[in-house]
Amino acid sequence: MICYRCGHEVGNAKSCTSCGADLTLFWKIKHISNAYYNMGLEQASVRNLSGAIVSLKNSLKFDKYNINARNLLGLVYCETGEVVSALSEWVISQSYQPKDNLANRYLNEIQQNRGHLDAVNQTIKKYNQALHYCRQDSRDLAVIQLKKVLSLNPKLIKAHQLLALLYIQDDKLEQAKKTLRNAGKIDANNTTTLRYLKEVNARLKEKSPSKKPKEDDLISYQSGNETIIMPKRFKESSLGASLVYIVIGLIVGVAVTAWLIVPSVQNKAREEAKQQVIEASDTIASNGQTIKDLESQIADLQDQLEAEKGNSKKVNDQIASYGKLLEAYVAYTEGDITKAGETIAKVKKKYLSGTAKETYKELNEVVTEKYLAQLYKEGYRAYQRGKYKDAIEILQQVVDEQQDYNDGSAAYYLAQSYRRNNEMDKAEQYYQYVIDNYPNTERARTAQNYVNAEE
Repeated sequence: MICYRCGHEVGNAKSCTSCGADLTLFWKIKHISNAYYNMGLEQASVRNLSGAIVSLKNSLKFDKYNINARNLLGLVYCETGEVVSALSEWVISQSYQPKDNLANRYLNEIQQNRGHLDAVNQTIKKYNQALHYCRQDSRDLAVIQLKKVLSLNPKLIKAHQLLALLYIQDDKLEQAKKTLRNAGKIDANNTTTLRYLKEVNARLKEKSPSKKPKEDDLISYQSGNETIIMPKRFKESSLGASLVYIVIGLIVGVAVTAWLIVPSVQNKAREEAKQQVIEASDTIASNGQTIKDLESQIADLQDQLEAEKGNSKKVNDQIASYGKLLEAYVAYTEGDITKAGETIAKVKKKYLSGTAKETYKELNEVVTEKYLAQLYKEGYRAYQRGKYKDAIEILQQVVDEQQDYNDGSAAYYLAQSYRRNNEMDKAEQYYQYVIDNYPNTERARTAQNYVNAEE
């Protein structure tokens, strides 16, 4: 061990042999730090990661040079998805002990994996964007961003917790419970996760309370050694008595119907018929004016209907645009780039809100790049196999979207496909595009030869 006062190596001595400093208290502090480190190590081994973080931080409060505790804290942070915090701990550890330090290996592994670092960077940006959406009360967009975050970094506990909180606010309790359980698999005793889970279970219990019969609706009595319980309204009766009651009821019902109800109904029907005749006479007299009024109302309603058709079309276009944007995102997350590209091309950007336009722009850039690459590959393969009609159909989509794609290669092979399909008039415009925009290239010279041969 090194003396805290003069920096001299003292081994296990109780006092410094160089400056004479008393090291008794210093050794006690070291032992406390190591005790907290051992506690954190045990907690981490049973996936009590939040508890391990607290113990390891306490260890470093007593001894900031405890390299083992600092390196383990970095590993625990990394396991909870907090890669930036982990890197901070390892960098500090490396500065305290440059040689024979496991932190050097951890940092090298991360620095060599550039893709992982880029994913961490994207995770931070998307998580912050999700928080921004939450503050704007755009919960749907926040959920989309958090799902992106978890696809890049499934261990980020705070993303699981925020997603579960959004599900709770939207009353999607089963989804919230599933998300919290996923967080619990990473950190078993995280207090925030457990608090949210308790709230979800309480709400689910409120939605499906156990139904028990009310005591007021039941009566009980003792029969020998047994207690008989039955509804208050229950009454035992014999079969003969029940049949008698039914017959008496039928006779009384028929009598009442024959002598009281039928005559009354007949008289009421006659009076209603007379009244209808009188009303019909009045109606015929006023029908002429009524018809004119109705025709005028119909004309006004038709004008209103035409005006509403325009508004209705706008609303339908807005709904369709949002639907296509969501459909494109789902297809992209499922890896179906073709469907994502075809769908996002149908989104009408002018009908989207400001935040939705940002989502559209971000998704469109990624999808379009991959979609055009896939289309170009399919079109070029069709051209090589002599399927020129298929090549024309596919490459035309690429050129319509980006005419200079792959330095004009798409336009060149589209022209070649048209020529081989005996459509030289259509091929010439794309040959000319290659000649004008990519002069002094082999393709431009080939295109010029085909154009000259046609003339």
